[in-house]
Amino acid sequence: MAKFSANLSMMFHEVPFIERFARAADAGFNGIEYLFPYYEPIEKLAKLLKKYQLTQVLFNMPAGNWKAGDRGLACLPGREKEFTDGVYKALKYALALGCKQVHAMAGKLDKQFTLEQQKECYVTNIQLAADIMAEHGINVLIEPINIYDMPDYFLTTQSQAESLLKFVSRKNVFIQLDLYHCQIMEGNLLRTIERLWGKFSHIQIASVPGRHEPDIGEINYFWLFKKLDEMGYRGWIGCEYYPAKCTEAGLGWLVKAQS
Repeated sequence: MAKFSANLSMMFHEVPFIERFARAADAGFNGIEYLFPYYEPIEKLAKLLKKYQLTQVLFNMPAGNWKAGDRGLACLPGREKEFTDGVYKALKYALALGCKQVHAMAGKLDKQFTLEQQKECYVTNIQLAADIMAEHGINVLIEPINIYDMPDYFLTTQSQAESLLKFVSRKNVFIQLDLYHCQIMEGNLLRTIERLWGKFSHIQIASVPGRHEPDIGEINYFWLFKKLDEMGYRGWIGCEYYPAKCTEAGLGWLVKAQS
């Protein structure tokens, strides 16, 4: 049976971030994820996980100056030190929170550099992050993001991610397979899952279009959940969607998926 983690950056938006841990646990989630933990003290987050018996499934490495438009640093020549510092900061949080997966956002295309220069920078940075994290049994994830939600992002398709895995060549680097982004960019979800089997370690879901609850829109998630179960997927499925209204009011899909 699928294991679902609530994305606290998007869900339970009705209350402040710190209060979302309790809401997620009360709603039946055993795992949580979010974009960034760095705005909160490590000790406070660790206590919340323990109090509500939640697993910290995933979070992102520092992604640069988000307000200024940064969406990651991995592909940006000249910012290697900032990326490395972020790796160690993420490691500190991951160890304290018992988190076994961290996502390294790629960053945006920069016209100052050729695509090959950015690719070379990306591969080198991901290799460095992987080597640091490997010493602690932590996976590094890379995620393609669609060109509409995040224009000019370096990594946009599963095929590109699959190719980059070959260049990175690290056993603890996997794809973060977000089916919302995949459907928008490529579709053919089941065939993609089959092709990438063993190359992804985390799945995320949201409706298309709208990025709301997974029981609406053009993707039949319940059918995919069944297929994943039959195929033997044992990882988490992250609920990275914006509730259409009140979060709890839209969780009928979770009851159905777990029945």
